[in-house]
Amino acid sequence: MGTITEELQIGQLQLENSSTSLIAFESFDLPASNQRILGPPHPKNTVIPLALRPTESGAKTTLDDVVETIKSLQEKEGILTKKLERHGTLLFRDLPIHNAEDFSKFAHAFGYKPHEIIGIVVDRPLLAPNVAPANEAPKEVLIYNHNESPQVPHAPEYILFYGHRVPAQGGESPISSSLELFNRAQQEIPEFIAELAEKGILSTVTYRVEKQYEGGSTLRQAFGKEIEDGDDEDTKRRKIEAQIARYGRGKHTTWEWTDDGLVLTHRLPGIRTQPGTNLPTLFTGLAAYWKRAQLDVDARKNVTKQLFGDGTPIPERYLAHLAKITDEIRVLHRWERGDVLVFDNIIAQHGRQPWQGEQSDRIIQASLFDGEAVPGAYGFGDWAQVIQALD
Repeated sequence: MGTITEELQIGQLQLENSSTSLIAFESFDLPASNQRILGPPHPKNTVIPLALRPTESGAKTTLDDVVETIKSLQEKEGILTKKLERHGTLLFRDLPIHNAEDFSKFAHAFGYKPHEIIGIVVDRPLLAPNVAPANEAPKEVLIYNHNESPQVPHAPEYILFYGHRVPAQGGESPISSSLELFNRAQQEIPEFIAELAEKGILSTVTYRVEKQYEGGSTLRQAFGKEIEDGDDEDTKRRKIEAQIARYGRGKHTTWEWTDDGLVLTHRLPGIRTQPGTNLPTLFTGLAAYWKRAQLDVDARKNVTKQLFGDGTPIPERYLAHLAKITDEIRVLHRWERGDVLVFDNIIAQHGRQPWQGEQSDRIIQASLFDGEAVPGAYGFGDWAQVIQALD
């Protein structure tokens, strides 16, 4: 890995002719288990993640300097956004970030619009502006590689994770490219890609009044932001349905009320395209759902179900093959305290490995944002283009 920085000619990220006290970022190499060179369709010698740190770390680097540098780099032709478009994931290390408030300031410096979560399936209490805990499922639970929010129409374009507390063993965050995943799948299981492009995915999510599993959300957390304590049942349902309508999917979103909640079904594209390049990306959690289904003890496995868009089951051999490819192309990010991972959610997948010790040994915080453009359509069905939630 020692020649990667030289081959990429990354050097330092800084502003030219700057008379301010802004800092510079330098790239550095990570162990092979934590960083790899991406395969096609990525440009030659592109690594994931691209690791960056201040050229002068320690007491000389202040959070204000870091924030102003990020803002300035983004104002200069969106330098960091362009790095994300190429690498999919950035790692920032040795930053003076110590709590949720610090992380919030850093995250907002990128200039993206905070993402409004509609249809949340995990509990994310607010810790600081646009900062919440990452998935807090029990430490034994494997969360396999996925794009964020593939089961609903309205997904964030960018995700930032901050390592506030990291375990001594385990708890890594898997990182992989969904551009590379599509490319491999198209070569190795082309009949699956053809069927997915033609039919899309029928995604059914069950929401209940009470929490279904540890770390999960309730129906009110998912869609009840306008509900008041005194509302009767008809009013609650009307307000929840109004939130669902904000997805803007028309006939491609249907729902059914049950005695203890709501079952919501979307027809969604499993293949989308990256803005700017139009490269197809496998935007999905299919391999993760398949992995989850293998575990009889996993209480989450019945919450989300995904079929082909015509309602037919997706053959298990395809799902197993997606997991096989993912295992071959992913790296496991070994957290150091204070690390920040930045994902382009359109083209990069993330996850969470189990860890030993206490549940509280791993505290990762998340911040979600929208981009200027949503993923493009791959195909011609009116269900194939997603949009940001309607106001």
